[in-house]
Amino acid sequence: MTAATAPTVSALLSDLTEVDDRGVRWVDPDSGSVSFVSWRDHIRDGAALASALRDRLDGDRPAHVGVLLGNTPFFATVLVAAALSGIVPVGLNPTRRGVALQRDIDHADCQLVLADAENAQPGIEAIDVESGEFAAELAARRGAPVDFGASDPDDLFMLIFTSGTSGDPKAVRCTHEKVAFPGRMLAERFGLGPADTCYLSMPLFHSNAIMAGWAPAVAAGASIGLRRKFSASQFFPDVRRFGATYANYVGKPLSYILATPQRPDDADNPLRIAYGNEGAPRDLVRFAERFGVRVVDGFGSSEGGVSIARTPDTPDGALGPLLGGVTIVDVDTGTVCPPGVVGELVNTDGPGQFRGYYKDPDAEAERMRGGVYHSGDLAYRDENGFAYFAGRLGDWMRVDGENIGTAPVERILMRHPDISEVAVYPIPDPAVGDQVMAAVVLRDGATFDPVRFTEFLSSQTDLGPKQWPAYVRVCTELPRTETFKVLKRHLSAEATTCADPVHPVPRSRR
Repeated sequence: MTAATAPTVSALLSDLTEVDDRGVRWVDPDSGSVSFVSWRDHIRDGAALASALRDRLDGDRPAHVGVLLGNTPFFATVLVAAALSGIVPVGLNPTRRGVALQRDIDHADCQLVLADAENAQPGIEAIDVESGEFAAELAARRGAPVDFGASDPDDLFMLIFTSGTSGDPKAVRCTHEKVAFPGRMLAERFGLGPADTCYLSMPLFHSNAIMAGWAPAVAAGASIGLRRKFSASQFFPDVRRFGATYANYVGKPLSYILATPQRPDDADNPLRIAYGNEGAPRDLVRFAERFGVRVVDGFGSSEGGVSIARTPDTPDGALGPLLGGVTIVDVDTGTVCPPGVVGELVNTDGPGQFRGYYKDPDAEAERMRGGVYHSGDLAYRDENGFAYFAGRLGDWMRVDGENIGTAPVERILMRHPDISEVAVYPIPDPAVGDQVMAAVVLRDGATFDPVRFTEFLSSQTDLGPKQWPAYVRVCTELPRTETFKVLKRHLSAEATTCADPVHPVPRSRR
């Protein structure tokens, strides 16, 4: 794709400047009723905000504005203002606190931070976007010119931090093309158009919501239904009240929705497509059958260097086929792994949609060493070229001289009828290097029986002896990021010294 044909966010939004019959909907927190703003008025709100922010920014510094908000219409207005003015929103994770959050703000060179009452934090200087003073300032600028100008596909549109599950988050450079291209691609892939409504409950500070939720709606000229924060119990009530036909997800939301009480009218809803990644394989089919929805689960990351899509012939549990330059290589030698051998997912064709990290040249160079994009994700392939996720490089366990990925063990443990969630991680052992430990969340009413659990493990013919968990921690919930990724480093650090019950698991003699 050439720069001349690559889409920009500004170009996609410019097609909506006079649209009155579609726009953004949300549930008013006070009245509980659905509120609506048309695309035309929403874009005019963006022009007023862009004008107000521009006057507050130092033109000699990067025009970066931190956004510490839930999924509100104001957050969506910030995205419009960015497309109009060149201001760069910086998505800030509200679960980060104190010094850690300030570190993100400073690293991204935020001149201002926009916050609402729900997400404002002590010690973090921010503009209260819900204050009467700021509302009056925006009202005074109503009528600011709507001029999208000429954006370049390589212009920086937004900074989105990685989840930081294995260290400090890195600020991913999201260019206009990096946001607009998947938006247009997904809209075309799923046949989205003006009659559709895209439901956004995943956090807008994260890449999944921007590229798989907001951007497809803009590209399709569809409406958007916003939920301030994901709620399993309100997911389908929202779908019905908004008339949502498309929804994006990342991680565990499908599992949480499936855990809500069944209703006889579960399948009586307008949702056609649920698209996302990292859904539990067994939940994809269950969700589709229970709610009458087509579920499409892909594989990718905020960086965008490797993308794998499921095909109709993809086996259960697989990510999809390895295509193009995407392959699996030995972590130490860089040679292509044979079937069944765990290695790192890489893109030998180059960076894909990766546009670098902001102010982190060392991490960028490590990601692109040797001209190959290194995802940091572990996988293995079968004889037919289908890839299976095996965990992150940080999850890599070295058990008695053998490298073991965590994801295959997690898939096996999820077969246990009493387990609803699981995380597998290493804990140090002076004799064998690492020991395998599992943290599990049990289904309602279930209790953990070490003897029965050992019998279950013994019956799993694909569980290798070095994959056998030495300890099981029984939790009420797993520590997760705002985007539902498990914080395994917290579990590993606590090891067997924690407040939850920990059970040693005797080794089978099989």
